[in-house]
Amino acid sequence: MRAYFVPLVAGVVLAGSAFLPWVRVQDVSMPGVPDVEALWIVGLGALAALLALLSLITRKNSRHPLLIIGLFALGVMFLSWRIVPKTAGERASTIAQAFAIVENTPMGVAPVADVGVGIYLGLLAASVLVAFGLTIVIKRAAQPYAVTSADDDV
Repeated sequence: MRAYFVPLVAGVVLAGSAFLPWVRVQDVSMPGVPDVEALWIVGLGALAALLALLSLITRKNSRHPLLIIGLFALGVMFLSWRIVPKTAGERASTIAQAFAIVENTPMGVAPVADVGVGIYLGLLAASVLVAFGLTIVIKRAAQPYAVTSADDDV
């Protein structure tokens, strides 16, 4: 059961990655937390950590739910990795155009948006959750759940 420390740490890291910078536009870094996708990541990370903690306490298996949570988190993080920097760059370009119009000056070079460390850390943590959840599918454990000895003849 000590193996459940892996998804516990991965869930905490996943939830914490939403508070790190997800996008950097020139010198300004923007954390993911006010956005909806970051709130989903916080919730999924907390849920994964809670399931792993409950598995450590009760000694029951929760790899299937951890696999589902990991897949959802990986999907959200992958889409965020592809979409969020692009929309942040477009937003920065729109603001630069507005300032150029108001100040009656020609528009300069559009700011470049880069992916921050929070998205990469979230992708890594979600991948760890998926890999841990897949161990029950790959190993084909003989008893995936704890069997209680109950007398069925009564």
